Amino acid sequence: MSYPEPRPSGQPAVPTPRPGAPGRSSEEIRRDIEAQREELGQSVEALRSRVGELTDWRRQLREHRRELIVGAAIAGFAIGGIMALRGRRSR
Repeated sequence: MSYPEPRPSGQPAVPTPRPGAPGRSSEEIRRDIEAQREELGQSVEALRSRVGELTDWRRQLREHRRELIVGAAIAGFAIGGIMALRGRRSR
């Protein structure tokens, strides 16, 4: 609970109810629900956009072309080395 500053008259401050606390009006609850609904909608849209970016494989290829070429070269050398070693053992 948050406590506002004491009143100038010297009377003790009345604590303001926090969200979810008893004593809130139905209008306050409706406003909170609507604010949460809007925030959730924005979060879902942001998540949907991010998932779309991460699962776009063509975009990933464009953005990581150099890493892919280096990885393919390393894989090619590794496979070629393994095949060369197997060829020697079979002779």
